[in-house]
Amino acid sequence: MSNFTTSDGTQLYYKDWGAGQPIILMHAWPLNSDTWEYQMNFLAARGFRVIAYDRRGFGRSSQPWAGYDFDTFANDLHQLIEGLELRDVVLVGHSMGGGEVARYLGRHGSRRVAKAVLVSAVTPLMIRRDDHPEGIAPAVFDGLRAGILSDRSAFLSKLVPVLMLGGQGNPAVSQPMLDATVALGLQAGLKGMLDSVEAFSATDFRADLKKIDVPTLVIHGDCDGAVPFEVTGKAAAAMIRDVRLKVYEGAPHSLYFTHKDRLNEDLLAFAQS
Repeated sequence: MSNFTTSDGTQLYYKDWGAGQPIILMHAWPLNSDTWEYQMNFLAARGFRVIAYDRRGFGRSSQPWAGYDFDTFANDLHQLIEGLELRDVVLVGHSMGGGEVARYLGRHGSRRVAKAVLVSAVTPLMIRRDDHPEGIAPAVFDGLRAGILSDRSAFLSKLVPVLMLGGQGNPAVSQPMLDATVALGLQAGLKGMLDSVEAFSATDFRADLKKIDVPTLVIHGDCDGAVPFEVTGKAAAAMIRDVRLKVYEGAPHSLYFTHKDRLNEDLLAFAQS
């Protein structure tokens, strides 16, 4: 098991497969890097060095009391990239992980980054505000926090089908896969899970997206019931200079599994381009 220790003493668990140009995969809330196993296996077998890590507070990483904000998450990623001496990195973030990609590039720049991919990402801004009336009502995120504090297992059992099902003509998702995804969510620390709701819902990434100066691929399902395409993927693509937008028609949120073959091929083609 590989671990990297950040400057504040937080241990980040990571997987490091294959050899070649590095691709770093950042996972969704409230899961961990195991969600990327199909992409890791596929890309590593095709000549890339593929790294995926558990965000602080999630999976097998440390569960500190504080630090669940995107400046800290971006700093963690920066220290990992510097510590492993990576260059020409392709950054890939799913959902909340897309926020880490955006904030990293906005905060630390692209000196070590070749390309970026936002998959079902929470960028540019999720929550409804006076200057963002198209966002999601704050009560929705209050409900997430209430569900976590009331009965976390029951909450996740209701949330996971929203992430993985829905849309039109999607492949069937087995009950064992739904159960396994709930189990991944239960590996998260309660404090990190709670604080991250505020982070992914209320962090404004608009300035970060405008700073991105590397080729960027935005992938989003237009039937995403958790991170609506119109609010996020479509809006994010309009803010990035060198961008390609791929819309998966009828697709839900968890493309890493529901559309894994298509996603794998799109990531490979973009990384090789």
